[in-house]
Amino acid sequence: MTQTNKKIVFISLFALVGFGLMQIPFTKIIGSSLKFSLFDFYGPIAAGFVGSAWGVATVLIMQITNWAIHGFSMDTSTLIRLLPMVFAAIYFSKKSAFNLAVPMIAMLAFWLHPEGQKAWYYALYWLIPMVMYVFHDRFIFARALGTTFTAHAVGSALWIWTIPMSATVWTSLIPVVWKERGLMAIGITLTFMATNYILATLNKKYHWLDFVQLHKKSLLGIK
Repeated sequence: MTQTNKKIVFISLFALVGFGLMQIPFTKIIGSSLKFSLFDFYGPIAAGFVGSAWGVATVLIMQITNWAIHGFSMDTSTLIRLLPMVFAAIYFSKKSAFNLAVPMIAMLAFWLHPEGQKAWYYALYWLIPMVMYVFHDRFIFARALGTTFTAHAVGSALWIWTIPMSATVWTSLIPVVWKERGLMAIGITLTFMATNYILATLNKKYHWLDFVQLHKKSLLGIK
């Protein structure tokens, strides 16, 4: 089997698991009827094993499949669920200048909105992925924290321009965000570690996953 075919099979299986996790809610997104699911822990990590392009493709397959099953409806909420995960996967995949550009642009977009100007300090959360950029290749948790706050930055920048919400509400969310995103980062970290262990075990036994970038260190180390 060629490397490309192996990747297609891997991504298909990975996406199948992801689709299942999408059906398990984790918590409700404040201010909407949308819900986070266990997919939010799992979605970005594919890019850590097969690179950004294949990782983004995996996220899109999972999202579009879920979208198709539950009815095709291109609305604001669909984009708010789709785009943040795509950018999260890119952040998780590798350290690049793009990791810095996305939260910067999100901050500017937030501050250009009249309500965002009143709650300007909310967007300071997006300094976190910029700081975590320094530790991206050293610690899984740093990468996970940068990943989830990148998703948060993109989602919030889209939200403020598409769904009416006052500065008062944005301000009230500040003490909630760090708890929510902290749990997300822990979830991504543990999911990545567990998946890495499973893939390493399978590869040791079957020698089939030679195209997957496995990570030898345990606990919080990446390389």
